[in-house]
Amino acid sequence: MEQVSPDKPKGQEPVRNESWRMFNRISRSYDLVNRLLSFGIDVRWRRRMARQLPAGEKLRVLDLATGTADQLLSLASASDRMGEGAGIDLAEAMLEVGRRKISEQGLANRICLKTGDATDIPFPGRSYDVTTISFGIRNVPDVPRVLGEMCRVLKPGGRALILEFSLPENGLVRAVHLLYLRGLLPRIGGMISGDVEAYRYLNRTIEAFPYGDAFCELMRNAGFIQVASTPLSFGIATIYQGDRAAG
Repeated sequence: MEQVSPDKPKGQEPVRNESWRMFNRISRSYDLVNRLLSFGIDVRWRRRMARQLPAGEKLRVLDLATGTADQLLSLASASDRMGEGAGIDLAEAMLEVGRRKISEQGLANRICLKTGDATDIPFPGRSYDVTTISFGIRNVPDVPRVLGEMCRVLKPGGRALILEFSLPENGLVRAVHLLYLRGLLPRIGGMISGDVEAYRYLNRTIEAFPYGDAFCELMRNAGFIQVASTPLSFGIATIYQGDRAAG
């Protein structure tokens, strides 16, 4: 069953082509606002992804729309099986924050960040064991292309892990969550960051984006096999997993 929000506000389709400019504007407060608005749950969600890493040691991980490198840092701390990590993003100001965090944690020898576009990954095919993207796939202008690129750069048998917001199936929980997304989130995020529109954009992208079975089908169409989804926190977020065929 296709799962998209039946409560999506009409006439508010978000523009994603240059969302990286918005993230540059809010880069200094981005991590703080994330922790506050998610009540710190996003940290647990990112660490949860480490449980779904494929078998193997010294895994090479590529994180797309890496932002301030939270996902790579989380994998490095949660699992000793990540050998080296690379992250790309178009928002250079976000990358600068990420580089400082990497340096402060003594991980500059394992994790590197560079400016790059998820729709045209600047790495050769079959070069990574794992590709990840956390809370970024809904911001790209061409989701099927990004999924195809994630599959292309994976080694045979490699795995894509995607962490993204979704909407709860339970009607009451969804109603409360939508009230939070549409009312409180833009006000609190805007007050702290000074950019209300950035957090209005956040709730519009969440509500407009396909989730559950609909997103799994997009992954299958991009060439992934053994696609599965794992709802988190009553379905507020979901981890999607798909493998590249071993042949």
